[in-house]
Amino acid sequence: MSNRLSKEKSPYLLQHAENPVDWYPWGTDAFEKARADGKPIFLSIGYSTCHWCHVMERESFENHDTAAFLNEHFVSIKVDREERPDIDRVYMAAVQTMTGGGGWPMSVFLTPELKPFYGGTYFPPADMYGRPGFPSVLERIRQFWVEERGKIEESGEQLLEALREQNDADGERVEPNERLLDAAFETIAASYDTEHGGFGHGAKFPRPAVFTFLFRYYRRTGNENALRIALTSLMAMASGGMYDHLGGGFHRYSVDPQWRVPHFEKMLFDQAQLVRVYTDAYAITHDAFFAEVARGTIGYVMRELTDARGGFFSAEDADSHEDGSPHAAREGAYYVWTRREIDAALTTDESRIFTLYYSIDAQGAGRGNVASDPHGEFGGKNILFAPHTLVQAADLCMMGVEEAGALLESARKKMLALRSIRPRPLLDDKIIAGWNGLMIGALAHAASVLGDERCLTAAVRAAEFVAAELYDGDRKILYRRYRGGEASNEAHLDDYACVAAGMLDLYEATSDGRWKDVAVALTGIQEAAYWDSAAGGFYDTSGKDPSVLVRMKEMYDGAEPAGNSVAAMNLVRLSRMADTPRYQALSHATLRCFCSKIQGIPHMMPLLLSAVDEWLLQPESACTEESCAVPP
Repeated sequence: MSNRLSKEKSPYLLQHAENPVDWYPWGTDAFEKARADGKPIFLSIGYSTCHWCHVMERESFENHDTAAFLNEHFVSIKVDREERPDIDRVYMAAVQTMTGGGGWPMSVFLTPELKPFYGGTYFPPADMYGRPGFPSVLERIRQFWVEERGKIEESGEQLLEALREQNDADGERVEPNERLLDAAFETIAASYDTEHGGFGHGAKFPRPAVFTFLFRYYRRTGNENALRIALTSLMAMASGGMYDHLGGGFHRYSVDPQWRVPHFEKMLFDQAQLVRVYTDAYAITHDAFFAEVARGTIGYVMRELTDARGGFFSAEDADSHEDGSPHAAREGAYYVWTRREIDAALTTDESRIFTLYYSIDAQGAGRGNVASDPHGEFGGKNILFAPHTLVQAADLCMMGVEEAGALLESARKKMLALRSIRPRPLLDDKIIAGWNGLMIGALAHAASVLGDERCLTAAVRAAEFVAAELYDGDRKILYRRYRGGEASNEAHLDDYACVAAGMLDLYEATSDGRWKDVAVALTGIQEAAYWDSAAGGFYDTSGKDPSVLVRMKEMYDGAEPAGNSVAAMNLVRLSRMADTPRYQALSHATLRCFCSKIQGIPHMMPLLLSAVDEWLLQPESACTEESCAVPP
C-alpha cells in the first residue's frame, strides 16, 4: 500500500511512497496530527541520489517492525532537501550544533511545535560501529518524551534561540579590502595537498568557488603559486576517478586523497561550476586538456541531463542495478569494469593502450592503486583513472602518440557503447531554478571562450524554459522546482541570485537585452523579499512560511555557492552595466556585512571574496556611509 507521499512530485519522496512508514510530507496535516496526538515528530531529510539515504531506507524504513514503532509513537515527515533547502538549513544547523557534524540522510526529532531536540545523520539498523542503532534511538526518544517532555520542549526552544542569535549576530562593518584576499589565499594555500593536489589530506570535497577565487587572485597579484595550486588540482581531479572518462561529467567527490575512488552520484550544480572553472583554466593557459574536460562535461549534460524543452535535470544516482533488480543496487555498478569485460570488448591493441592508460588490472585494484577498493565495495572491479599522459602511455606501449590516441579514442567509444546497455542510475528529473541558472551561465561563458555555438544554443533554450515555466513576471515570483508540468515551491535567495547571474552571463554572450531585463527584474524582487535592511545582506528565505522557524543567512561557499556571494557579484556587475547608484549601495552593504563576519575565516566564502576583488577593480570603489547608503 502507498502512503501519503504517493501524491508528491519529488522523486525522493516518491521513492518512499511504498514504505510501511506512515510518512507525511512537510505541512500542516503533519503538524496538526502531532499536536492532536501529543507525539514527537521524526523528520527525515535527504535527496533522491543520496547513497546512504537508500541504505537507511532499505535497513530501517522498509523494516515492518521499525515502521510499526514509528507509526505508533511518532509522526514521521519526509523532506526533499533539494525542494526545501530552507527547512534543511535550519535543522542541519541544529544537528551540527548538537553533534558537531552533519550530512544526509538527516534524522531529527522535533516537538509538535517543530523545535528540534535531538538529531543525527545515518543510524544503522542495530547497535554497531560504536553508535546506537535506529530502534534503540527510537525507544530512548519515546521514553524521554513520556518522562521528560517539559525538559525536551525547553531545550528545543533554547536551541532555536541560539540559532537565531548566531544567525543575527552583528558586528562592526568592515570595508572590502585586499587584506581579506591575501588572508584567504594564505589559508587556502596552507591546506593544499602538495602530493595529490586539492585541499586537505583525506577525502576530497572540491569547492569550485575556491578555483574561481584562485584564478582571480592570480590575475590581481600575479602570484604563480595561486595559479599552480588551481591548475594542478584541476588536472588531478580530471585525471582521477572523479571524472567520468567515458561519458564526461564529474562525480560528487573522492573518498580517498588520491582522487581515485569517487562517490558516484552526479549533480547538475557540480557540472555547471566545474565547466566554468575548466573553461577559465583553458582561457588562462590555452592548454587543450582543460578545454577537453569542459567540452566532455558539457556533452554529458546535453546528452543525459537535458529536458526536451531545454531545462536541465538535477542529478543521477550513485547506485544502479546490476541485473535490473531493485535489490541488486550497488554504488558505482554502472561505471566499473572487470579486465575480462574490457578484453572481450576491444581489440588486442585497443586493450593494451586502454588498460595501461586507465591503470586496469585483473584484480580490479589498478596498478599501484592500493586504495581503489578499501572496503570491497566494488567487487574487485576497476574504476577508470588516468595516472599517465597519452605521451607516457604511448611510450610504455611502444607505439606512436598519434596511433595511441586513435586506439584510445576507439576503445572509449566501444566501452561507452557497452556501458550504455547496462541499467542506468536513477535520474532525478526535477528542474531546479538556481541550478539551471548556474548551468546557463556556464554554457554562456563556455560559448564565449571555446567558440562553441552549441553551448550558446543550449544556454538560450534553458533560459527560455526558465523564463516561461519558473518565472512569473506579472506576479513577481520565481518558483524553485519544475516537474511533470508543474512549477512549485517558492524560490529562495540562491535561486534568484543564480538565475540572475546566468541571465547576465547570457546577456554578455549574446547582447540580447531581454536577458539583462530578466536579471534586473529578479534582482528587484530579491531585494524586496530578502534584503535585511537592519544588518545588510540577504536572508535565504522570504519569511512567508511560518513553519520555517529561523530566517537563515548562508555563510559558506561549499558544493553550492552561497546566495549572498552570488548576489553580491551580481550587484557589482549590475552597478557597472546599469550605472545605478542603488546597485552600488546594495553591493557595498552586502560586502561590508559579510567581510565583518569572515575576517577570521576568509576562506569560508571565496566567491564572496571574488566579488570583493571585482568591487576593488572599480575606479571609485571606496565609499562613505553617505555615498553608499542604501536608499529607502
